[in-house]
Amino acid sequence: MEFKDYYLSLGVARTATQDEIKKAYRKLARKFHPDVSREKDAEARMKEVNEAYAVLSDIEKRAEYDQVGQGYQAGQEFRAPPGWDAGYATSGAGAAGESDFFESLFGQFSQRRGTGGRQQRPQETLHGADQHAKIVIDLDDAFHGAVRQLVLRSPQVDGSGRVFMQERTLDVTIPAGVKEGQHIRLTGQGLPGMGANPPGDLYLEVHFSPSEHYRVDGRDVYATTPVTPWEAALGGEIDVVTPGGKIQVSVPAGSQSGRKLRLKGRGIPGKAAGDLYLVLNIVVPEAKTDRQREIYRTMASEMAFNPRSPIVP
Repeated sequence: MEFKDYYLSLGVARTATQDEIKKAYRKLARKFHPDVSREKDAEARMKEVNEAYAVLSDIEKRAEYDQVGQGYQAGQEFRAPPGWDAGYATSGAGAAGESDFFESLFGQFSQRRGTGGRQQRPQETLHGADQHAKIVIDLDDAFHGAVRQLVLRSPQVDGSGRVFMQERTLDVTIPAGVKEGQHIRLTGQGLPGMGANPPGDLYLEVHFSPSEHYRVDGRDVYATTPVTPWEAALGGEIDVVTPGGKIQVSVPAGSQSGRKLRLKGRGIPGKAAGDLYLVLNIVVPEAKTDRQREIYRTMASEMAFNPRSPIVP
């Protein structure tokens, strides 16, 4: 598909202020509006102007467009970068006659409307737009709470009305009891408002870092717990380290690998705390000495146990 130069469509420079973009749009709208224009291509030009203004009048979209469009000129072959997702809600694919180019940059997120994505605010709304980001935390943070640093890049407007990208660092408080997929709202940390209007909010979607020890399902936590053959056969008390701390657990006699021990309320805390499930895994020690091998031979002769014996119906 061809790259669209939205600045060229509005007849403004790339350094144009937001006010200059608005004035250019109004001038072109008066010229090409189909209800009043006598130009032959008025309808097509009006769609082009509307599309350009929809991007350049939104400082967040404009900043992303400037970033992805560096080095391109109007008419050049263009493909959105792999995995590109600007994170905007649009009016829906084709709803306002947007071009394929527009949809490739901003239309992907529109399919997720109503599932956590922000809705586009009317152009006349001066309140700052909300932003969305992900934050990855350890499971321990969900149990005990924590403070984590987050680095964000977001578009800002200088005193002349020009857009630039700014990096900022936030100290984010992770509340104890947070679940994966939950959103943490940081009031006033979104995009700045126009003039004296307040900024939007920042919503952080929580994700847990991968763990080889734990699996999380809602507020329930699953952990594989190794036990010795004699602990499984005879039962007894064992010490287990969990995200909530070290605890003592009773292993029932005759336990087999795969048995689940449910510890009610020991999962991720909350008004209704989750449960902790310990999945037993019997670990057989290696026989390294003659004495140890003799013990295994004694077990084999005394117990006469064959786990592969056919099951008689």
